[in-house]
Amino acid sequence: MKYPPPVKKFPHILHGGDYNPEQWLKWKDKIWKEDMRLAKLAGINTLSVGIFSWTALEPEEGQYRFEWLDEVMDLLAENGMTAVLATPSGARPAWMSRKYPEVLRVNASRQRNIHGDRHNHCLSSPVYREKTSAINSLLARRYRDHRALGVWHISNEYSGDCHCPLCQAKFRQYLKDKYKTLDALNEAWWSAFWSGTITDWDQIESPGGPGSGGHNGIKLDWRRFTTEQFVDFYLNETAPLKKITPETPCTTNLMTAGFSGIDYFRFAEVLDLVSWDSYPRWTSAEGNAEVGLRTSYAHDLTRSLKRRPFMLMESCPSATNWRAVAKLHRPGLHMLQSIQALAHGADSVQYFQFRKSRGGPEQHHGAVVDHEGSENTRVFRDVAELGQRLKSLDALVGADTPARAALMYDYQVRWALDDAKGFLQENTGYEETVINHYRPFWKRGIPLDLIDSRQSLDKYSLVIAPMLYMLREGAADRISAFVRRGGLLVSTYATGYVNESTLAFLGGFPGPLKETLGIWCEEIDALFPGETNSIEWNGKSYRAFDLCELIHGRGAEILGSYGGDFYAGSPALTVNNYGQGKAYYIAARTDGDFLDDFYRKIGAEAGLTPLFDDLPEGVSAQVRGGDEKYFVFLMNFTNREQQVSGQPALAPFEARIIERSSL
Repeated sequence: MKYPPPVKKFPHILHGGDYNPEQWLKWKDKIWKEDMRLAKLAGINTLSVGIFSWTALEPEEGQYRFEWLDEVMDLLAENGMTAVLATPSGARPAWMSRKYPEVLRVNASRQRNIHGDRHNHCLSSPVYREKTSAINSLLARRYRDHRALGVWHISNEYSGDCHCPLCQAKFRQYLKDKYKTLDALNEAWWSAFWSGTITDWDQIESPGGPGSGGHNGIKLDWRRFTTEQFVDFYLNETAPLKKITPETPCTTNLMTAGFSGIDYFRFAEVLDLVSWDSYPRWTSAEGNAEVGLRTSYAHDLTRSLKRRPFMLMESCPSATNWRAVAKLHRPGLHMLQSIQALAHGADSVQYFQFRKSRGGPEQHHGAVVDHEGSENTRVFRDVAELGQRLKSLDALVGADTPARAALMYDYQVRWALDDAKGFLQENTGYEETVINHYRPFWKRGIPLDLIDSRQSLDKYSLVIAPMLYMLREGAADRISAFVRRGGLLVSTYATGYVNESTLAFLGGFPGPLKETLGIWCEEIDALFPGETNSIEWNGKSYRAFDLCELIHGRGAEILGSYGGDFYAGSPALTVNNYGQGKAYYIAARTDGDFLDDFYRKIGAEAGLTPLFDDLPEGVSAQVRGGDEKYFVFLMNFTNREQQVSGQPALAPFEARIIERSSL
């Protein structure tokens, strides 16, 4: 399938980055024109402007200064570039914080923040919403017909929460709308525990302050509420843009790698397209294969939020200053990380930042143009080399990823597990487990979608659902129907323990999936660090650690058993024939060698064909395309030459693109 490009009138890979011309107003006659020359020299065709520009646009309340932005937008148009034009709500002006202190957030300890940091705003504040809507309306009216306008960049890296009285009131209203009655709320939260029964809506306060503790239910609902706060605030921000510039898509830059403060699958529902900020932690030499794997996972998760191509809104062409060790990119790594993003579904390569800031917290953050100010730097040459290569990839824009297997990662399941008291307490390892089940497919060049438990499963032959501890409404029915009609399911320990309110299922785990999986889980054993058991399967012994479930077959065939402890010989790996499909169950956490062997068998059973046979360790293969035109990406994440069957040798950190008419 082919999707439209991020900018409909600009069918090219977007190449650019954050540009902060307002920092150089005093020197604009020299710096701005030189920036345009350098951008064109680097093959840059887009720049993101206005991201933290509120004070430059509105230095005093109601007094606007758009002339400088007019000039910048005109310069972009004159130089054949498109603008990713931002709304400035990521950081409010000092005059606003002083006059309207309600716009500042209150932290979990119920202390109001002071002015100075970005993202320090209350999402409920009527004043902040009004001011944001006003300036966004002015931006939209002023630039709606400007030929440089390409994409709206809404705010910046939404995150955090607010515990002010306004947010408390909205939280209570959210709960009233959800539960209708206090009886229903108390049952969902199991509030009778610790005498926590709520007898009046006004007794409810957000969790998180000193001594607040908090039942699982209220903490889970607070996170859901916070996601809805961001959705609602985003819709408030985009309302004037949608009204005045309906053809211009809106997005905001997510932080997909590791961030769990927002349910991004829910948030993505209101985005026209998804974008994110990627900052891999490359090493000097060894270890980059693992970094490559985790970055690929984050790209695939980003793409899967809407199951279509995305924008790489930020990356770094060199040292990332906010890391404890601001390591330079080794030769070849900039090209590799950029092509890697394209391989996993990006239709852009953009940077923070274009020109280094002279001062401020990110003055030493990598940039296309260094403080030295010319094209005579290694990093600039790296960017220009990539820019030249991107010019030949117009046919890639909008190309889909033909994934026939899906791996479940659910933000709300992660929240529930993070709060679960038991197992391994606060180190349950949910996302790490998901990544470990992703790894065998990455190593073999088999594309995966990453989905949450609400998504349709119709297009897949294989679905993997590790640690699906909480079964959200309808999830068990969708999964069972998928298997019944012929799908292959892989499930694991810690599945089907609680419902959407984190109330334990009665009648045995895995709750409503017992029949589909054909097992009953009686207990789960948490192992001390360094303590191990084993799974005996297919003539081999594999290490088991951290968590081992004691399960009983209830119709499932036993494929493997435990090798030690008092449950030696009991089931550890099962398969259940259910309808026309099969449901596998892995009862313990295992090392990669088991998952490699297991998924090699299951992948073949599901009809999944690797792009190449026996990829060397540290080499990845990915694919985009369809309709008799496929782009296959071969990427070497090691610092040594690698040989792939049927291909010329891959140089260290080389990224190669191969066009095929079929797979």
